[in-house]
Amino acid sequence: MNAVAPFTDNIDKSIKQRVLDTLHSVVLLFDHELRLRYINPAGEMLFAVSAHRLIDQPLTELLHIEDSMVNALQEVMATGHPITKHEQKLMLLAQQEITVDMIVTALHNEQSGKELMIEMNRLDRLLKITRDESLIAQQKATRELLRGLAHEVKNPLGGLRGAAQLLEKELHDESLKDYTRVIIEEADRLQTLVNRILGPNNMPSKKNVNIIEVLERVRALMLAEKSSKVSIKRDYDPSIPDVTADPDQLIQAVLNIVRNACQALGDKGEVRLRTRILRKFTIGQKTHRLAALIDVIDNGPGIPDDIKEQIFFPMITGRAEGTGLGLSIAQSLIHQHGGLIECDSKPGETVFSIILPVAAGDKDHG
Repeated sequence: MNAVAPFTDNIDKSIKQRVLDTLHSVVLLFDHELRLRYINPAGEMLFAVSAHRLIDQPLTELLHIEDSMVNALQEVMATGHPITKHEQKLMLLAQQEITVDMIVTALHNEQSGKELMIEMNRLDRLLKITRDESLIAQQKATRELLRGLAHEVKNPLGGLRGAAQLLEKELHDESLKDYTRVIIEEADRLQTLVNRILGPNNMPSKKNVNIIEVLERVRALMLAEKSSKVSIKRDYDPSIPDVTADPDQLIQAVLNIVRNACQALGDKGEVRLRTRILRKFTIGQKTHRLAALIDVIDNGPGIPDDIKEQIFFPMITGRAEGTGLGLSIAQSLIHQHGGLIECDSKPGETVFSIILPVAAGDKDHG
């Protein structure tokens, strides 16, 4: 339905403005040269750029559409016949591909002549919300399984820690004792994690956590334990704010993903740790003003097609020697922090994205 069609000339312009400003759909108005003349707040959120920086930009720079689509828009303006495009793929300024339903309508302005209005509703956003809700539901089903597994892990941890303490007493070389201390510290961290999984409310102990420090800790652990030639590179946004999280649980979640990436690569390859900030980001049904993005990217063979949709289920693994628990546990831990882990994989590039809310003032999506 055309968002402007119900308006008549005798309706006050301020009312029109308020209606456009509150629409969830994106409304773009272009002049006869296909330069942007108006964008509503939903459009600003889509582009993550303020209106005053977008005004006067050519349509082809904003949306990066194909020539055939540009011709179709020009025909709408010439003939006055509106068109509707379903599941139209667009590339935004930030090289982000989106899928939308699009309505294109020709308008006439007495002062400036012909104009073109484009209304867009994002389909990928709705699909993402549905997918997120499905992933969240999966975690509720796996928590009881994790509780049972935690009991099985708890007993060996005590023996592991005790053996490391005895070994440390026998070592005379202080440099070698660094390794036993790592074993003891990691055993203590795992014991704490197990206790929280077994706890009645399974609530993390949260405080302000620097994400880059977490990633550096994970990187150091992986460099210490792996014997392959896999390189672990950094791509950090230094301005990313702290998150409110349990540092041990966050380290565990990231470590599980990075370890999986290194194992998938085998003896050679590259893992990249990347951080970014997301604005106005929706997780499930909740929209967050700010969210932290942690990407773990590897250039390995990718996840087999037959397990892509179940990769976060327990016991699902693409490796014969794998347990299929690492990603399930990581997803559960991140879910406890109000976040989510997503995965996109193809041969040569697999990306696990950890998304965590970092700001107050969140609101439910309506």
